[in-house]
Amino acid sequence: MLGLAVVGCVLLVVALGDSDPVAVAESEVDGADALDAAAAPPQQPPTAAAELVATVEVAPEPEPPTWHEEQVRSGDNLSLIFARAGFTDRDVYEVSRADGGRGLRKIYPGQTIAFLMDGEGQLDRVRHTESPLRWTEFSRSEGGFNSVVTERETELRQQSATLRIDSSLFLAGQRAGLSNRIIMDLADIFGGVIDFALDPRVGDTIELVFEEQWLDDRKYADGDVVAAAFTNRGQTYDAFRFTDSQGDVSYYNRDGVSMRKAFLKAPLDFTRVSSNFNPNRLHPIHKTRRPHRGTDYAAPRGTPVYAAGDGRVIEAGYTRPNGNYIFIQHGETYRTHYLHLHKRHVKNGQRVTQGEIIGTVGSTGSATGPHLHYEFLVNGVHRNPRQVHKTLPKAKSLPDSELPRFRSQVQVPLQQLAALERDNRLAMGQTAGSTGGE
Repeated sequence: MLGLAVVGCVLLVVALGDSDPVAVAESEVDGADALDAAAAPPQQPPTAAAELVATVEVAPEPEPPTWHEEQVRSGDNLSLIFARAGFTDRDVYEVSRADGGRGLRKIYPGQTIAFLMDGEGQLDRVRHTESPLRWTEFSRSEGGFNSVVTERETELRQQSATLRIDSSLFLAGQRAGLSNRIIMDLADIFGGVIDFALDPRVGDTIELVFEEQWLDDRKYADGDVVAAAFTNRGQTYDAFRFTDSQGDVSYYNRDGVSMRKAFLKAPLDFTRVSSNFNPNRLHPIHKTRRPHRGTDYAAPRGTPVYAAGDGRVIEAGYTRPNGNYIFIQHGETYRTHYLHLHKRHVKNGQRVTQGEIIGTVGSTGSATGPHLHYEFLVNGVHRNPRQVHKTLPKAKSLPDSELPRFRSQVQVPLQQLAALERDNRLAMGQTAGSTGGE
């Protein structure tokens, strides 16, 4: 028996030695997996709710409704605009009868009206945008439409510029990046002391401080000129914007004397002058010596012509020599004449104010081309419009009660203008030095 046991052990060892080691390893791994599976909790079959979550896709959120916008055109009314957007006169009635709906009846070209429908295709909201600064939104409610007005304010930013005149104020302003509005404001401010068609000379300079209106960090509109200094032929004229205690806004020099004179030195937008006052001029058409008792301002047809001062139109008509003409009486002493107009915008007996447009430049009557012939009479006698201002009454000054506040307010603008002038002289000196060095 003992011998049989020994033989059995030997046979077992031989068998184990001949077995495949990979198979043994696999069997061991399988055994380990089996043990892990036995130790882990039994898995539960998936429930119906879990299967539903796994199979249902998440639906995308619906896009918000979009506004349909219509721009107000010339000749439009609410019915036309609503119809273009697909709505009826009943919708017009319901919106316009809401509080604030009256504003919809005063619509102007360039404004916009936007519409928003509900899920059923019915009008839900209307937005009337008058400008980026004001709009009204109408929303449907149970009792009709309600309105909400939104208003915004611009931010004022101060800017400065220096102009050097090489040919004209207009071109100098454009080179400095100024808008046409600011350039024309300068001409208006200095219009009583400077004839921008004749007075400016090459090398004249203008320093100015002005405001701009900004909205959402972008320029929205021009503001006002705060202060300006114009150096013409070595003489400097300065002007400062001031609001007096009555709320009236005007421009005054540093001494508080008004920049608004009794008469403009030039009665139209500054342009080139073709002929000055000359009592012995040879007439270009009749070729005879005829007194030229005024100043001719050559300008494109349609250029606005202004009333040189406050007064009353005593004649407005047409004659063969004068073409369309206007005569204005200023008080008892002064009278101004405007000849060869393309169109007249005033009538006999009408009161006019300084700077009001009374007509446009033309070439009617005995004229060789578009221009304004301007005359100035004192007690019925023709005077040179270029020289008569020296004898006119002085401009008004601020009353003594206003002067302390005025002087206080102009201190900062005075310093700003002085700094601009200093910087300009420094720049010109550097330019001259570099040019001389070459």
